[in-house]
Amino acid sequence: MTTQDVELKRIRWRCRRGMRELDQLFERYLERLWPASSEAERGVFLRLLDCEDDKLWRWFMGYEQCPDGELADLIQRVRALPA
Repeated sequence: MTTQDVELKRIRWRCRRGMRELDQLFERYLERLWPASSEAERGVFLRLLDCEDDKLWRWFMGYEQCPDGELADLIQRVRALPA
């Protein structure tokens, strides 16, 4: 197992939020966007994982606008991914 595999496994574990919708959105990002993402975008995604679940829920469901522009842009990209 490579260092990248170990890192991805650790990140996948952090993506498990206990809310099926968030879990699916994060998993979709990891499968479709993470491999080609720049280091900067990966850093934004990791910052997103540091946010509280209730805030993430409101942002992803569109009930509130995320005040951080980088996070808001990434949230829109993830939301736009087909199911």
